[in-house]
Amino acid sequence: MKTKAQILQLVEDEDVEFIRLQFTDMFGNLKNVAVTANQLEHAIDHPYVFDGSFLYGSRGKGEEDMYLRPDLDTFVILPWRPQQGKVARLLCDVCGADGAPLAVNSRTILKKVLEQAQAKGYIFYVDPECEFFLFHTDENGIATTVTHEQAGYMDVSPLDLGENARRDMVLTLEQMGFEIESSHHEMAPAQHEIDFKYEEAMKTADNIVTFKTAVRSIAKRFGLHATFMPKPKSDVAGSGMHISISLFQNGKNLFSDPEGENGLSDEARWFIGGVMEHAKAMCAVTNPLVNSYKRLMSGFEAPRDIIWTTKAKNALIRVPSLKGEDTRIELRFPDPSANPYLTLAVCLAAGMDGIDRKLEPGAEAACCPAESAKEDKAEGGVEGLPTAWSKTAVGVERLPETLWEAVASMEQDAFMKQVLGADFVRLYTDAKKAEWKEYMSQVSEWEVEKYLYRT
Repeated sequence: MKTKAQILQLVEDEDVEFIRLQFTDMFGNLKNVAVTANQLEHAIDHPYVFDGSFLYGSRGKGEEDMYLRPDLDTFVILPWRPQQGKVARLLCDVCGADGAPLAVNSRTILKKVLEQAQAKGYIFYVDPECEFFLFHTDENGIATTVTHEQAGYMDVSPLDLGENARRDMVLTLEQMGFEIESSHHEMAPAQHEIDFKYEEAMKTADNIVTFKTAVRSIAKRFGLHATFMPKPKSDVAGSGMHISISLFQNGKNLFSDPEGENGLSDEARWFIGGVMEHAKAMCAVTNPLVNSYKRLMSGFEAPRDIIWTTKAKNALIRVPSLKGEDTRIELRFPDPSANPYLTLAVCLAAGMDGIDRKLEPGAEAACCPAESAKEDKAEGGVEGLPTAWSKTAVGVERLPETLWEAVASMEQDAFMKQVLGADFVRLYTDAKKAEWKEYMSQVSEWEVEKYLYRT
C-alpha cells in the first residue's frame, strides 16, 4: 500500500509536474482532470469536485456534483509523456455529494462483488487476453481501417508490419509495472495481442484500463491508430477479450479436483453453470456495442452458442488443459470494448451465483455448432446460417444476436439488477436503447448497394 508521503516524495524525486486524476464513465471510457504537483496533496486530502452528470455518457443527466477519491496504489508515471516535467496518473473512485462511494460507479460495483467474494473466503485471479487492431491514419491523422500487411497468426516480420510498435508497447507497459508474458500477431491482418500476467480482479481491471491507454498512445507515435473495436472489418476475425479465471480459498485452487472429470471440481462446474445461466443478460455489459454482435455472429472462432468444452475455441466457455493449481476457466465471449470493471463484476458474480445454487452446466459439448457448419457446407448447407448447424444445435441456447436483444435480456434478469443495482441497469439500458435506435435510423452502404437498383 502506497502512502500519501511516499507519493509526494516520488513526485518530487521524479520531477513530476502534472498528475492526472482518472476515472471511467459507466461505459468504461476513461476521463481525467489534471492537477499540478503543488495541488496534489490538496487533491488527496480534499476530494476533487466535478460535474458528474457525464458519468452517465454523453447524454448527461443534469448537473450533479461528485467527488474524485484517488486510489494511491494506482500511482504511476506515464512513460510516453515528457521526461522533463513528467506526467503521472492516479485512478480514482467516484463518490456522491455525501462522500460515500457512488453506487452506479463501475469501480464501486466491482468492489462490492469482491467484498461478497471475500466474505466467502474467495480470491479471484483473472488473466485477460486483449486483442486489438493497428490501422493507418490519413493525412489529417484521422483513423482509417487501412492496413498494408497480410500477416496472420504468429507471423513475423517482414509480414508483421506492426512488430516495432508492439515491441515499444511491451517495453512501455513494463516501465509501468506490468509483467508481460507474451505478445504476437493475431489471426487477421493488422491484429495483435499482448498478454500480461494474471492479478487479483481489481488490479486486473485497473490494468486493462491502463493497457488500452498505453497501446493507443504508443500506436500514435508510429502514425497508427490502435482500436479495440470488436469487428472493424467484416471479412476478417474480430477482437475478443478472453478472460481466464481461477478461484482460490485458503491458498487452494477451488476449481481443481484431480479426481473430477476433466480435473474440475464441483465448484468449477457450478461456476460454469452460473455464467451459462446469466450469459444472455451479461452480454449487454461484456459485449456492449452494436458492433459487438457483428463479431459474435460472424464465426471466426467467436462464440455464438451457450455451451462449454475443453476442446473447441468458439465455445462460450473453454476449460484449458492446464490442471492442478493452474486450473482455470476461460470465458471467450467478452470483447475489448467492454468496461472491464463491469465485465469482471458480472462474470464473477454469475459464477458465484452458480456455486451458491449448485447450477450444473450440463454435459460438455463434443463440438461447437459453428464448427460443424463447415462440414455441413459440403453437404449443401450455407456456412454461418442457422440451417448449416441446426442438426448439432438442437436444444442449444444462443447468445443474443443484437445489442437490442442483449439489453432486453438484462432488463428481464433480476440477478443483474441485484449485482449492478436497479438504478444502474435503468441508466445503462436507456443509453443502450438510444444507441440501438440511432443505429437503426442509419442507411448503410450495404443497403444502398443491395436495394437501390432492385427497387
